[in-house]
This record gives sequence, structure tokens and C-alpha cells, in this order.
Amino acid sequence: MTGTIAILGGNGVYARHLIPCLTAAGYPVRAVVRRPEAAGMARACGAQIRTADIFDTAAMTAAFEGCAVAINLATTLPGPSGRGDFAANDRLRVEGAPNFIAACHAAGVTRIIQQSIGFVNASGSDAWSSEETVFNADPDTIAGRAIIAALAMEETIRASGLDWLILRGGLFYGPGSGFDERWFASAGAGKLRMPGDGSDYVSLVHIADMAAATVAAVARWPSRQALIVCDDEPVRWHELFGFIAACQGQPAPEPGGAAGFPSFRLRNTRAVAALDWEPFFTSYRVGLAR
Repeated sequence: MTGTIAILGGNGVYARHLIPCLTAAGYPVRAVVRRPEAAGMARACGAQIRTADIFDTAAMTAAFEGCAVAINLATTLPGPSGRGDFAANDRLRVEGAPNFIAACHAAGVTRIIQQSIGFVNASGSDAWSSEETVFNADPDTIAGRAIIAALAMEETIRASGLDWLILRGGLFYGPGSGFDERWFASAGAGKLRMPGDGSDYVSLVHIADMAAATVAAVARWPSRQALIVCDDEPVRWHELFGFIAACQGQPAPEPGGAAGFPSFRLRNTRAVAALDWEPFFTSYRVGLAR
């Protein structure tokens, strides 16, 4: 049993799935949030609540005092709430990660987990990718800038001198994520469009599986590794959106939508072995069936 686990970004969708899993496993949890009124899930689970922002190192230090592990889930991506934007999220990763590390050192936290993104390992093609694959990101695109920012964040974590883990999630879906809700709503309205021609791959992870993998990471602690956490079955967009449209009684969607991500066909082999974990939702069909 480890000591108290601090969750920075403790009222986000990832944290709202993770905190109940951690407390059910017997871990004491401290949710570190910007808006304590939005920390209802953490409060319901008996977690301590502290207020701090990733750009306020002193407040983070105070919030992390007495904790053995700190998990950085802070993001400001656009979501169902309407808050956040991609540029702000890139800044959070690049400028916020050093503050997170400084607060951990000052508070005496020795172990850290950093949330990252699986498409830093994108191949941009049909080829399978592993943790060693690095996508040649275009800084003139939103996805390229996101990858560059995530890699800078990861380098800060590696250089921290702390005992670290990096979990690179596939594209989140599941309750609260916003993605599948929008896909189904668009399909039902006949407005769902495939990214590009729909031939690119996407690797998904159900948010509940991401939480379970994180609990396994805390328990097993395969020190100083970056691990891809995704399901077992990458899928082409035309298959994924065709399945969703069929669930809504609609024909297959037309091509021509914005291609937001490079093609990424990821393997979860290393995470399965290192964490003694496997996804419950092994494919999009299991996770999205309605």
C-alpha cells in the first residue's frame, strides 16, 4: 500500500473515473482541483479536496504535502462543458509540467504519473506503432502542435529526477468524454462525416479502461516507462463511424469531415505485460454497443 495519491486535475473526466477505482482499492486520494464546487465525485468517494492550479507552484506544493504519488491529469481540451481550447492545452503541457515537477520536489513527492497521448506514436499510415515510434509532427496543424507539446511535457517528466511513469492513452471514449455522445447524436441527425476518406486508423480506449490501467500502474509501478494504453483493436474511421451509424439506423456516413488526428494504429502489448492489465472493452464494438 502506497501513501496518499494526489490527483491534479481531480474533477476532469479521467479523474472522475480514476478516483472511485483508487478509493475502492484502498488508496487514500487527494483531489487537487481549480474549482472545488465541481469535485463532487471526489467528495462522494471520501477523497480530500485541495484547491490549486498548475500555474501556481506554491499552491500545488501545499496541495501535494504529505503525498507519496502525484498524478498529473490536468488538461484544458475542448469538451462537453464548452471550456478549454487546444492552444491553451498545449501551453498547459509545455509550461505547466515544469511547475508540476517543481511542486513535487518541494512537497517531497517522489513518484509521479503523467497522462499523455497515444498519437505521439502515430505512424501516419496503416503501419502498426509501438512506444518507440515518433510521429513527424507538422507544427502548422493543431494535431502537430499537440504532439510537439506532449513530447516536450514528456521530456520534462523524464528529466525530473523523480520516479516517473507516462501513460499514453488512445482516443478516450465512454461516459463524460464527449466523443461518442457527439458521434451518436451526429449519426442520428444524419450529420456524421468520416474524417477525410475514412481510411486512417484510430486507436481507442474506454475511459474506464484508462482508469483501471492507472490503478494497475500505481500497484505494480514499472518504473520509468512510457506505456501505450489502448484497446486491442485499432479501427479505420469508416468502420467505426459505419458501426455507429448502423446503431442509429442510418446509412454509412459520407467522407469529407475534418481529419483531426494522424493515422494511429497502436499496440498495447507493453502495457498489458508491464501492468498485468488488459482492457475490459477490447474493441469499439464492445464499448459502443447500444
